[in-house]
Amino acid sequence: MKFDVLTLFPEQIESNIGSSITGRALKKGVISLNAVNIRDFCTNSYGKIDDTVYGGGTGLLIYSQPVYDCWKSLWENEKDRPYTVYVSPKGSVLTHNKAKELSKKNRLCIICGHYEGIDSRVIDKICDEEISIGDYILTGGELAACVIIDSVSRMIEGVLPNE
Repeated sequence: MKFDVLTLFPEQIESNIGSSITGRALKKGVISLNAVNIRDFCTNSYGKIDDTVYGGGTGLLIYSQPVYDCWKSLWENEKDRPYTVYVSPKGSVLTHNKAKELSKKNRLCIICGHYEGIDSRVIDKICDEEISIGDYILTGGELAACVIIDSVSRMIEGVLPNE
């Protein structure tokens, strides 16, 4: 199975997934990981990724354009389109059954928000579902993405020594 993670902090994903059981699965080629920096897809010259929330309020929201362009760079045609999840406290809660269901996908793309999240227009357009890892809020989606990858990986044959 291939995991793509769209994030502002790819090193956080790589260091977590690159160790322990998931690290061994990566080395054996049972799973693969592609952590992509959303900031690399900014079209402005200074790499600005976010702006104030429309209508006011505190915090910043990640622009839709770099997220969409980053996601679109992952596949060539509609047939290759990855199953796409946005990690969000508003999503359905990750369960053992959901991890099993996701493990049947060939490719899983996980989008990590940061700040106040991502412009909802891009989430509505490209995400197949939103998943939460619990009733609390993290500073970003990276830890949640690692939890999803870990729980899904355990369901893939060859990751663990036995059932």
